[in-house]
Amino acid sequence: MKKLIYIIPVALYLLVSTGCKKDKDFLTEVPESFYTVDNAFSTSQQVDQVLVSIYSHIRDLWTNPSETGWIFNMRGNGTDLFDVASIRRGSTFNNYGSINADNGTFYEIYSTWYYVISRANLALHAAELPQIQWGSDAEKKYAVAQARFFRAFAYRNLGELFGGVPIVTKISTVPQFDFERPGRVETYQFAIDDLEAVENDLPETTTAGGRLVRAAAHHNLCELYLAMGIQLKADGKDAEATAALTKAISAASKVIDGGKYSLVKARYGSRRNEAAVSFPVYQGGVFNASAVVDTLLQPTNYYWDLFQEGNVNYQEGNTECIWATQIDYAAYRAGDSKSKLGYTRYYSADLRDGAKDHLTGTLEDVGGRGIVQIIPTMYVRDGIYADKWAADMRNSDAVFRRRFKGNVASSPYFKKDVPWDVMYNGGPDATTNTNNRSLCYPVSCKIATDKFTGIADGENRSNLFRDDYIIRLPETILLRAEAKQRNGDKAGAAADINLLRDRAQCSYKVTAADMDDAFNTILDERARELIYEEFRWNTLLRMGANIAVDRIRKYAFWPEAQATLTFQYNLWPIPQKVIETNKDVVIKQNPGWTNR
Repeated sequence: MKKLIYIIPVALYLLVSTGCKKDKDFLTEVPESFYTVDNAFSTSQQVDQVLVSIYSHIRDLWTNPSETGWIFNMRGNGTDLFDVASIRRGSTFNNYGSINADNGTFYEIYSTWYYVISRANLALHAAELPQIQWGSDAEKKYAVAQARFFRAFAYRNLGELFGGVPIVTKISTVPQFDFERPGRVETYQFAIDDLEAVENDLPETTTAGGRLVRAAAHHNLCELYLAMGIQLKADGKDAEATAALTKAISAASKVIDGGKYSLVKARYGSRRNEAAVSFPVYQGGVFNASAVVDTLLQPTNYYWDLFQEGNVNYQEGNTECIWATQIDYAAYRAGDSKSKLGYTRYYSADLRDGAKDHLTGTLEDVGGRGIVQIIPTMYVRDGIYADKWAADMRNSDAVFRRRFKGNVASSPYFKKDVPWDVMYNGGPDATTNTNNRSLCYPVSCKIATDKFTGIADGENRSNLFRDDYIIRLPETILLRAEAKQRNGDKAGAAADINLLRDRAQCSYKVTAADMDDAFNTILDERARELIYEEFRWNTLLRMGANIAVDRIRKYAFWPEAQATLTFQYNLWPIPQKVIETNKDVVIKQNPGWTNR
């Protein structure tokens, strides 16, 4: 399958040296030739290289191949979904004794989205240069549409996390210290204007996986109008809020009801004929044929199919995929070290330390080579599937694996399922047991597999080599459900959530009475459907009110959050470095963060 490969020429900009001259002439003469923004571009392919650099940057933000701490935080560490293991409490993002406007996470996230904006503005500038020859008007329109999408996408993220931020539409060659900060609604409106200007210049489908399509714009328009409606409501502008929410519903419906996308409800793809997967049980965690002492069979299903190698892109028969970042094993082997999903390594459990008397090793039977950089909270593991919520395909063993057979010969559970209370209770005191719980947890099929690529080439079981979702149809449905609920249609919101619950063969279907005003039902459903996919901070902060703070206090794994989160906030702080650098105009700090 043809896909977008992120190959970016190093020498996009070159300085051309002159020949030998007298020392004085060399020091004083203007170079005969040098590259500027205006003359560095000569072909439309070079404009596309700038766009590819943005695709590559977003891939790295989603997949975090370098295991960067602030990206883990951006992806949800410190929310209700994720925390850190006992061995990593020093890097927690839940201790508000050390979280303030000087925290490096905020500056890195703020600046990384402005990097996207700067690259988008560069592509837009270059696309209009007179020397650029385009193969067709449609080719130019698509390049411009991608650039404006990326700029809007960055401002949507900034607006959700930080509120109103300076709008930059031109490339700059001189320092500027007088950026004005608009309101949050104005920031959302700018992004909306960008997307609405180019939505029809984005194709409905593409031949190459990874390139932007029209539905990605409609999805983001839904989220932007929803976010705007929430903020307008908070500002007391009820009529404008209702109008924005109505537009959010309309944008989402173009995707959901447009005929191009649908929820997967039948087996498909590269492993559709496998009714079950078999995990070898390796005695002592040793990888050789003689060490295989048992197997663990798990029935598969079509939700599991969604996360198998070769099954992610729309072009591969996946009718849920709206936009996916591209991972390619051949490119990885050829030198693109970031073309991988390190999810098994940094998301998977460390059973060999947490349950060492019963489970050990780094092989498929224990979920791979997990080092627990980020752990799911107890809310994710058990809370969202408690009681009537348990019967759910997303809670099936193939999808959210809870069964592990003991592989330590001296264990009473050798070749038997190790009970969770045994894994969790690894010592005589509560502290040891809490530490164990942070190392031992169910392993999602989104982060591990029974068939690791590259083992014969010397790879270990740390990485996956499948593409990864940026936008999947269920999130569009959940955004529409929220917009309906906020617009007073709780029955319609419940019906949308039940589209997902019907697909997941859940025994319990929600009703209008379940649609609580704190949006717990929607947030719980997002956790079931989008764990390891959504950027939870964006969701919680976009929702406003006290939702983020209340859920962090309630669901954080460690007690630091409850002890130190003694103030309210629904926006991250503007990084102090940004405030200080913009010396000619005062940028006001967000509520809750002044003098912290």
